[in-house]
Amino acid sequence: MARRIAAGAAYGGGGIGLLGAAAVTLLLAEVQLAKRSVGGGTAPFPPGADGIYGTAFGLSGPLRLALLGDSTAAGQGVRRAGQTPGALLASGLAAVAERPVELMNVAQPGARSDDLERQVGLALRDPARAPDVCVIMIGANDVTHRMPPTQSVRYLSAAVRRLRTAGAEVVVGTCPDLGTIEPVYQPLRWLARRVSRQLAAAQTIGAVEQGGRTVSLGDLLGPEFAANPRELFGPDNYHPSAEGYATAAMAVLPTLCAALGLWPETDRLDADRREGMLPVAKAAAEAASEAGTEVTGARAPWALLKHRRRRRLPVPTEPAPSEPRAAEARGRGTE
Repeated sequence: MARRIAAGAAYGGGGIGLLGAAAVTLLLAEVQLAKRSVGGGTAPFPPGADGIYGTAFGLSGPLRLALLGDSTAAGQGVRRAGQTPGALLASGLAAVAERPVELMNVAQPGARSDDLERQVGLALRDPARAPDVCVIMIGANDVTHRMPPTQSVRYLSAAVRRLRTAGAEVVVGTCPDLGTIEPVYQPLRWLARRVSRQLAAAQTIGAVEQGGRTVSLGDLLGPEFAANPRELFGPDNYHPSAEGYATAAMAVLPTLCAALGLWPETDRLDADRREGMLPVAKAAAEAASEAGTEVTGARAPWALLKHRRRRRLPVPTEPAPSEPRAAEARGRGTE
């Protein structure tokens, strides 16, 4: 199914659906029940986290990191800049590179993949300060707003291609598993998981074919949500809390560093960690079923499947006050 979605996106197809018509009535009823619980609290606006991190390494020649995507990339659900995924990744990247990192976050709460064209334009608006690496986290709103998956993947592929053409490395955190949201009940939970994983696999194919890398977020937080949902969900029962964002950032950081050549690489794939060279469609399907898995393109149609060891993130320092704030650039969102 993921291969069909990606192929439809590449060749302009738009008629591939993920849900049968017979399930629509049931889904709509279940969605209404879930909406009564999800969003019951109020998620604060994402705090502006743009600025320079790792100033202990100096201020000259910083690496430039851009975040694009939806409310998860923006960090909605937390109140401090240092708790957002952008700040966590910038601090971690600075520690590994031993260089300052300049963060620019153009993610928009509530955004779907069709907003990526605008966000890429913002990220590339100043050629003198073009990003060295970009992280994209998108897909959840595509599912909840029933965007055709072929369109979703087409927009993402175009964004990755445009960023790669501009010289930036690209890491995509694929669609999370919406079946882990606490107030979602069966059978909607099963359907949400299925749709999320199929979109994540298709995103992987599209991004890798355009020269990007992917990290599956999937049900990365599922066990933690099940064991302690009040800690890992934010106040609206939908967005992650500070602990949830930290868990996701720890999964993305090794791939982010590897994309810039800052992570130890080996030619030997670790069979004990279920790493291997697979056809890209098979690698995408396996990554979608196991969160935290990296997929990197090799010689077409092959891809490397990796399970990198996670690294504890340093505590972010607040960005330099002279830097522009991301919240001002992207406006105020409500989703």
